[in-house]
Amino acid sequence: MHRWEGLDEFVAVAETGQFTAAAERLGVSSSHVSRQVARLEERLQTRLLYRSTRKVTLSEAGQTFLQHCRRLQDAREEALRAVSDLSAEPKGLLRMTCAVAYGERFVVPLVNEFMAQFPQLRVEIELSNRQLDLLHEGFDLAIRLGRLSDSRLVATRLAPRVMYLCATPDYLARHGTPQSVAELAQHNCLVGSSDQWSFLEGGRETQHRVQGNWRCNSGQAVLDAALRGFGLCQLPDYYVLEHLRSGRLLSLLEAHQPPNTGVWALYPQQRHLSPKVRQLVDHLKEGLQNLQPSPLP
Repeated sequence: MHRWEGLDEFVAVAETGQFTAAAERLGVSSSHVSRQVARLEERLQTRLLYRSTRKVTLSEAGQTFLQHCRRLQDAREEALRAVSDLSAEPKGLLRMTCAVAYGERFVVPLVNEFMAQFPQLRVEIELSNRQLDLLHEGFDLAIRLGRLSDSRLVATRLAPRVMYLCATPDYLARHGTPQSVAELAQHNCLVGSSDQWSFLEGGRETQHRVQGNWRCNSGQAVLDAALRGFGLCQLPDYYVLEHLRSGRLLSLLEAHQPPNTGVWALYPQQRHLSPKVRQLVDHLKEGLQNLQPSPLP
């Protein structure tokens, strides 16, 4: 006799309080339920249920066994879903969010590629530089840049993200080249979404508040100002690498370049990820790594 036999029948009786109601739930006869529970008690050599003409109650052993049986049922269903989802096509609505510039340039084209493969999928993308609350605002997925702070979410690293401090040769010819982080105070710093810039000093990451006569919460706008020779900027690799290679920008304080951060996929914590989220995350990871510019030699 199979060791799993009788578990579903026992749980149904324990939860409904009646053999008849348990049989109706399972779509079998009352005699089948009674027989399976009796065989289960015989195998365990203990009484799980107290039977009367009016109702069924759990013994102390039955109460303990019920808790374990429920976990076994959950694990079994989870295993079945995990296997079936391997071949399941993404479908239904998927709501996601990402920062505006990075989303427009990198994420949305990859999402569009993914949607072309799965016509039953519907996607709503909210591009915002405000950090939206996935749990309260009903999002399935967020793409975030840099360091993470929300421990309620599961994070998957999609690609590296390297920050560069740079300026044009013309600006440096006019104002000099900084030789230390402290010398940034003598320069016009082009501030983006934060005036706290990161550096590596003494083997640890530090934050320095910078100042300047220009500020905009757009990386593309910061890049344009830097290319015009307005001042120094600190931007991620995907904005500046092509200009560093061409010589339009020069990399500064490379010994103090901050540690790599990352591009992350975040989603609410759950034991089993839906096919639409899991497969889109895999697609984004492959696509972003292929698009990732190679670092400077």
